[in-house]
Amino acid sequence: MSSKSNCGEEKELVCVTGAGGYIGSWVVKELLQRGYRVRGTARDPADSKNAHLLALEGAKERLTLCRADVLDRDSLHAAFAGCHGVFHVASPVSNDPELVPVAVEGTRNVINVAADEGARRVVFTSSYGAVHMDPNRSPDTVLDETCWSDYDFCKRTENLYCCAKMMAEITATEEAAARGCSWPCRRSTSAPTTSRATSWAPSAPSPTPSPPTSTSATSRAHVLAYERPSACGRYLCIGTVLHREQLVAMLRDLFPQYPVTAKCEDDGKPLAKPFKFSNQRLRDLGLEFTPLRKSLYETVVCLQQKGHLPAIQQQQRAYL
Repeated sequence: MSSKSNCGEEKELVCVTGAGGYIGSWVVKELLQRGYRVRGTARDPADSKNAHLLALEGAKERLTLCRADVLDRDSLHAAFAGCHGVFHVASPVSNDPELVPVAVEGTRNVINVAADEGARRVVFTSSYGAVHMDPNRSPDTVLDETCWSDYDFCKRTENLYCCAKMMAEITATEEAAARGCSWPCRRSTSAPTTSRATSWAPSAPSPTPSPPTSTSATSRAHVLAYERPSACGRYLCIGTVLHREQLVAMLRDLFPQYPVTAKCEDDGKPLAKPFKFSNQRLRDLGLEFTPLRKSLYETVVCLQQKGHLPAIQQQQRAYL
C-alpha cells in the first residue's frame, strides 16, 4: 500500500534511529500521521518495549522496525538504504563516561552512512544541555542558537551527558561538511518525561529553572526541520522556562484531588533567576508551541486513560 499525503502525493521513506525511545516514539507517530513510510531502528525490534510503536495509527501499513546499532555501520547501511531522510534521535541518556564515545562515534557513523546512502537530509536531536550550561554567562543573556554550554564546566561537574551532546553535535556538523552535505539540521530540544511530575514524590527537585516542552511540539519541530527546504543549522526548541516548584504548583491547581507535593528540596533558598531564550528561528519555520498548562493537563488525562494513574474524580473546572 503506497502512503499518500492529503494532497495525494506519495510520501517517501524515512528512518528514525532509536525509534522506541521517548522522543523517537513521538517522531515516529508524527511522521506516520503525516503519511510517511517509516523505518525505525532498535537494538532488538522484538523487545516488548517497542510494542507501542506497532499500535500507532498507520503502523501496520507504513512502519517497519529493523535491528541496528549506531556503532555498527553495516547495520546502519541496511537501515538507511532507500531512505530519503534520517532522524538521528538515538543517544545514551547517561553520565557514564564510557557512553560518551558511543554518542559521538554513533553520530559520526550515522552522518557518513546517511551520506553514503544518498539521504537528502538528516535531522539530529541534540539537547538544551548542550546550550545553557555556562556559569559565566550573564543572566541577562538571551539564550539562542549561537550559545553553547561550557564543556570544561560540564566535565568538571560530571554532567557528561551534556558533554556528549555537545561533542556529538559538533561531530555531526563537521562530518556533514566533510561530505559536502548542507545538512544536518540540529535541534537543541527539551522534552522531559512525565514520570517526575506525576510521581507525587514527597519533595520536588531543587529550585533550578528548567525548560519543559511538550513532546508533541518537539516531534512537530523535527518534521518541520525535515520538510522546510530553507531549514538549516540549529533550532532551539524551548517553549517556556519555569521553576519546578511552579510546575508542581500548576499540577496541584489542575488536579487538586491528587496528593501533589508542596515541598521542595531547597525550601528557603532563593530561586535561581530563569534564563531568557529565543525560539524565533523555530517559530519562523512554522512551529506553534503548546501552552504548558494545556500540555500538562492533557498529559495527566492521558495517563489516567491508559491506567497509569487512578482516575480520581473532581468537581468540573476550567483548566485554561
